[in-house]
Amino acid sequence: MPSRSQSVTSLADSIPKALDAVADDGDLAPARRGIQSAGIGFRVLAALAEEAGPASLTAVARRAGLSASQAHRYLASLVQSGLARQDASSGLYDLGPQAIQIGLAALARTDVFAITDPAIAAFTQETGRTTIVTARGPLGPTVVRWHAGRIPVLTSLAVGSVFPYLRSATGRVFLSFLDDTEVEEAVARELAADASPTPIDVAAIRATIRADMCATVDELLIPGLRATAVPILDLQGRPALVATVMATSAFDRRDDARVTAALQAVCRRLSESVGGRWPAS
Repeated sequence: MPSRSQSVTSLADSIPKALDAVADDGDLAPARRGIQSAGIGFRVLAALAEEAGPASLTAVARRAGLSASQAHRYLASLVQSGLARQDASSGLYDLGPQAIQIGLAALARTDVFAITDPAIAAFTQETGRTTIVTARGPLGPTVVRWHAGRIPVLTSLAVGSVFPYLRSATGRVFLSFLDDTEVEEAVARELAADASPTPIDVAAIRATIRADMCATVDELLIPGLRATAVPILDLQGRPALVATVMATSAFDRRDDARVTAALQAVCRRLSESVGGRWPAS
């Protein structure tokens, strides 16, 4: 399921002027009071969106850092505007149709590649490691962007290269977050052609990667090259793109865990910016 908080990230300017009426400080000038009121209203709306489902007044107030009476006044205005709704029988609050409509409109205008490319470029500059971005093409996971690190990675891989699903970190991430029906034919072909004496446990690979939110291979695909791939998930929890950082023996292995954590943080932010939900750690 997508993160509900992504449905409201563009709503700061959409909270209605009706919220002005609930500002607390009568000494503030009207313009400043209105700005403060809108800001608090957005905080309440964001708190509501961060709940896993319909929430009580107490839960929303606690998450927003307000008293129950303050939160109640803002929620009443949000309900009136359609940004929130309250169940008549349980009294619980949830996002309203107006919030969902605005959130979906914002997501529809988000180009995942346009926001991913500069973020991965910045990651590459910070870590010095070569990083690639891949998308699922008709032939399989395909390199669409190559960000060269400070020490070049000499390999036959390039933009347009296609990775296998089973023997690459990138392919394994796609394998783990796509439906069985989407990859079963490709996986069957790779299994039939695999000459390794060690059988490949596809179910175990998927379970591990979904738990770790990354896949790592060490000289499995290319001698002398190790790689870690991390998904960028879309609204449906599917891999919109995958970012993969590569390293040779020139890079200290003791730094791999820090680099992986940094890439996961980048991919988590990118996922959330397009409506994807990163599993709770």
